[in-house]
Amino acid sequence: MANKQTAVEWLYDRFLFAGYAIPSRWKEQAKQMEKEQIIKAYWASYKEGQYSGDKTAEEYYNETYGKQDND
Repeated sequence: MANKQTAVEWLYDRFLFAGYAIPSRWKEQAKQMEKEQIIKAYWASYKEGQYSGDKTAEEYYNETYGKQDND
């Protein structure tokens, strides 16, 4: 399965394409914040019975979005 692109990665790419620079530490901080939000949402849906699986939220994130450099 091909990795999906997160919203932060998409926005960062658009800024670069438009010729704007964003400090890499901001990008990494935003990616970490987004990762935490995705993991929290995964667990919330799991606890509500909307998702059943045998993987952890961290495994779900890594399989869906790929292991990030700052993981």
